[in-house]
Amino acid sequence: MPRVLVVRGHQATPWDLRQWEALPERFQTAFLRTAANGWDLSGVRLEALPVRTLRDRLPRGRAGDAAALMVGDRYVGKAADRAFAEADIVHAEELSYWFSADAARRKRDAGFKLVQTVWETLPLGTAYRRSLTRRFREEVLAATDLFLASTERARIGLLLEGVEEERIVVCPPGIDVARFAAAARESAPPEDGEHVLVAPGRLVWEKGHHDILRAVALLHRGIVRLPDGGLARPRLRIVGSGPEAGRLRAHADELGIGASVEIGGVPYDEMPRVFASASALVLGSQSSATGGRHPFDIPRAFWEEQFGFVFVEAMAAGLDIIATTNGAIPEVLAGHGTLVAPGDHVGMARALAAGPLSRPPGARVAYPQELLARYSLEAVAERFAAAYDRVLAA
Repeated sequence: MPRVLVVRGHQATPWDLRQWEALPERFQTAFLRTAANGWDLSGVRLEALPVRTLRDRLPRGRAGDAAALMVGDRYVGKAADRAFAEADIVHAEELSYWFSADAARRKRDAGFKLVQTVWETLPLGTAYRRSLTRRFREEVLAATDLFLASTERARIGLLLEGVEEERIVVCPPGIDVARFAAAARESAPPEDGEHVLVAPGRLVWEKGHHDILRAVALLHRGIVRLPDGGLARPRLRIVGSGPEAGRLRAHADELGIGASVEIGGVPYDEMPRVFASASALVLGSQSSATGGRHPFDIPRAFWEEQFGFVFVEAMAAGLDIIATTNGAIPEVLAGHGTLVAPGDHVGMARALAAGPLSRPPGARVAYPQELLARYSLEAVAERFAAAYDRVLAA
């Protein structure tokens, strides 16, 4: 039975790992779990292999994080060596992550096949990467047998990075569609009759939560009104954690909507209930490639919105979606939802007023079953299995 080893460094998340739970039983799957991984993985039904990394030997806190960033993290110890040696397929991700480069270095001696999921939509080459991640990129490009691009936009980025077409397959990720749909069916309309907007995402500038706050403030103040001229004063629930939390709370207060805004993370298993209680999903993503400078004077062209699990979760729950045109969002939504330009909080407020806020609180919208089926766990498991069969046959 081929053994698949999923490698995600300190970034192993439940929504990502659950894609392997539906993999056919003819594959044996495990993942590397590090001490620094911060996600609750207790509900993941995959074998977890505890391993150590260089980061574990460094001081805790930002000083240790900075040191690991400067010298490059890596797996250390016999447990990691044994896991790689026993693997038939190693499945990592992206071109410039330390753990993907570590797997690339180990491939020659261990003899496994190397598969990489790629979310990144910006072809950064070497010009827009730090010297260390340039080396990681070269190692990953040289050693990978098959790249699984999460979107067509990611596939195009890989082509511009120099990857041959025959080494790329578009492989969208999947979620437990039935679970999110069931939670929505079983939910009752809000008792207080209020609209709730949900905005999931890390609390970082590029997720655009500040623009969502401004859009909500326009609605609360009556600057943007419903089609019939009435007022809409929705509540906003921002789900996530990150460095912008304090600033977002302060901005909500100064906009006069602090009492209507809730900010904080929830366990992933609670997300179906969060979506079921909402009237719409709102995401204000914008690129971080807007002229900011890296400490070493490299323009910050690091990120734009990639696949976005939350869009599929919202569609499965029957939520209307208001989002920006940033990155791969239009591709994932496939013509559904309402899109505005990144940074256009006025357009976002108008889209909310004309769409979900003009309907009863908690109203659902329908999405094509074939689209939801494409994003199901069963479908992605079939895509993974086909990819593994391909590299093993080669």
